[in-house]
Amino acid sequence: MKIKLNAGREKSLLRRHPWIFAGAINSVDEPSVASGSTVDLISSEGHFLARASYSPISQIRARVWTFNDEPVDKEFFRRKIKAAIALRNTQNVTRNSNAYRLIHAESDGIPGLIVDRYDNVLVLQSLTAGTEFWKETIADLLVEETGVQNIYERSDADVRELEGLKPVTGILRGTITNLQLPITEYGLRFEVNIATGHKTGFYLDQRVNRHHVGEFAKDRDVLNCFCYTGGFSIHALAGGAKSVLSVDSSADALVLGKENVTLNNLPAEKATWLEGDVFLLLRKFRDENRSFDMIILDPPKFAPTAAHAEKASRAYKDINLLAFKLLRHGGMLFTYSCSGGIDAALFQKIVASAALDAGTEATIIEHLSQGSDHPVSLHFPEGAYLKGLVCVKG
Repeated sequence: MKIKLNAGREKSLLRRHPWIFAGAINSVDEPSVASGSTVDLISSEGHFLARASYSPISQIRARVWTFNDEPVDKEFFRRKIKAAIALRNTQNVTRNSNAYRLIHAESDGIPGLIVDRYDNVLVLQSLTAGTEFWKETIADLLVEETGVQNIYERSDADVRELEGLKPVTGILRGTITNLQLPITEYGLRFEVNIATGHKTGFYLDQRVNRHHVGEFAKDRDVLNCFCYTGGFSIHALAGGAKSVLSVDSSADALVLGKENVTLNNLPAEKATWLEGDVFLLLRKFRDENRSFDMIILDPPKFAPTAAHAEKASRAYKDINLLAFKLLRHGGMLFTYSCSGGIDAALFQKIVASAALDAGTEATIIEHLSQGSDHPVSLHFPEGAYLKGLVCVKG
């Protein structure tokens, strides 16, 4: 099956970007190409460009498997999985944790596939028509190449709707008797619910940044906003924080956060857990003249695409402005954005604008990103989705 592109629309493929949008397509040589099937992408002059998966519904019509004229079959995916495993071995990702990202979609050459490893369980997310088409084959290969017998599927992200796919969750391979799993991270223990937790159960991309918070937390009063199950809070307590106030809208997440304090034998009297809307609570704290030595802002994805950037920018500015007002002089702000529609330069401008409106001086002492187990292909800059700044208030 061949898809011919409009003249000039092959430029992104020549730069090895893996996406082809609907507007770039001139013709399809078969009237009904099955969702997820493999197609050849051809230039307007008839030259082979790449081999890709096809989605007849998504605006991203084709996602490139390979830029070489090679078969896309079981052995193709075996090579990709082996390469992903080898890369994590090179990074020695298990030196600080037994939970990490094993396959990071486009950046590991398998667009739409996320695989996270939680000790002896793999959690798989199939997000596109192409990975759905090959899912059973990929699951078999994961068992063969990792030796892990248990795979749980969390293909329930909203983006599947754009591919015409329904949410799917449940055991894909093996036998998993307990869906709440214990993991370790820099010597700390966490309980992770792979069935109901955010993403695949835990924010593995923030592992190094959580540890970093712990390194600066000693004797500080800490406010952790959008705390989820308390990853940053646990590291802050372990780092010797004077107090940690953790805020989230999910009561269930806060319960698990409290359990994580107990699990690590940390001082529960230094930890306060508050359910509520972060935006409203930050205003309440401001009105009460409360202040903190360290504030962590790790909100959900306000802007999944560039189309949402304007509205999201206002939300990011709002919480960062309030954080600067609540921060004591010399205090540290760890602020993040995981929104694909907000790039690093725009995020820094938003935080700078927030500091200006708060009437404060602030200095960036570090730029942070996702962990190395979430690699970024040079040809797919969209893979660098997590942006972080560490600011010190003057």
